[in-house]
Amino acid sequence: MGRIISPVRIENLADSSKSILCDALVDTGASHLVLPAAWKERLGELELIETIQLETATQESVSGEIWGPVRIRIEGFRRIYNEVLFVEMKPADGIYEPLIGSLVLEQSQAAVDRLGHRLTKVKRMDLK
Repeated sequence: MGRIISPVRIENLADSSKSILCDALVDTGASHLVLPAAWKERLGELELIETIQLETATQESVSGEIWGPVRIRIEGFRRIYNEVLFVEMKPADGIYEPLIGSLVLEQSQAAVDRLGHRLTKVKRMDLK
């Protein structure tokens, strides 16, 4: 399977001038929208909801902070209101790799098209 990268905008609900526009890797193995801790100040004042322990793909244990609420919009999909998970990241060649996780994908009505290597719109939400 190829890599799916999508533009995403994250905004502070109380101050929409505080926002981040970035390209993020779609990662169905992640739950949240994951951003580097170095970007937290760019969103201004948010509420710390919880500090949690996480396990990375390399089975490393790391700490992360969930902050919110924020407005999230994956390009081409509806905007949602959720939280963001900040973790310490090491940039590769000076570039961070944010992640769009499954909770954000589902709320945005976005599905992964594995053959086309892109996101597609889900026509109907599940109630079952």
